[in-house]
Amino acid sequence: MTDSLRVATERRDRILLITMRRPQKRNAVDRAMADALDAALNLLDDDPALAVGVLTGGPAMFSAGSDLGSGSGGYRTERGGYYGIIQRRRVKPLIAAVEGIALGGGMEIVLACDMAVASESASFGLPEVRRGVLPTCGALFRTLHAMSPGMARQMVLTGAPIDARRALALGLVNEVTPPGEALVRALAIAGEMASNAPLAVQACLAAMNGMVNGDDAAGWAATEEALKAVRHSEDFAEGVRAFLEKRAPIWRGR
Repeated sequence: MTDSLRVATERRDRILLITMRRPQKRNAVDRAMADALDAALNLLDDDPALAVGVLTGGPAMFSAGSDLGSGSGGYRTERGGYYGIIQRRRVKPLIAAVEGIALGGGMEIVLACDMAVASESASFGLPEVRRGVLPTCGALFRTLHAMSPGMARQMVLTGAPIDARRALALGLVNEVTPPGEALVRALAIAGEMASNAPLAVQACLAAMNGMVNGDDAAGWAATEEALKAVRHSEDFAEGVRAFLEKRAPIWRGR
């Protein structure tokens, strides 16, 4: 096992288990966690002895996304983009094992994985509009791949979360387990993949991701245009300030 202040990695035969471990901050991503996730995923792709990765936030939660209170905002890495994972062109499969919340950027991390297993305790949401900001880590277009356009709009525009069973019905997750068993099932699926011919698995993954993610450039451009519309608004600043002060925001519409 290899530990950093933010992320632990553990080899289980040909599987790399990657665990976010910042529970006191609900596994919110700061600069240090982005770098640690980047290093773990570099290891997964670069080590020929590893075939599959499993990403978890531990037994209580997955991730609440960006750490708005860290004062940094520089959560990008050279190979992985946002959080060290969101824009990464991975060679090997990555499975998210979700217990508890996957909110905002946490849900966007799930969307960046190849598949997800969630326990009945899991919930998924994109609450950014409730804070005067917007999802900048892929959700504005990746939700359109994962579910119907109408449901994608509902999640983004209301900010309301959904539970694991609803996420399964929408196609956001592959399987739902009893509470506490998401990691066990994710590791089992990873083991099935790891027993297959590695070059065949990687070639299939590249082909399928190439088709699904072929229009990502347009999605990132559209996200940037949306961000420009709100980045310098009073509401943008008020939403972040209200979140940090733990109060309801007062919107001005400007």
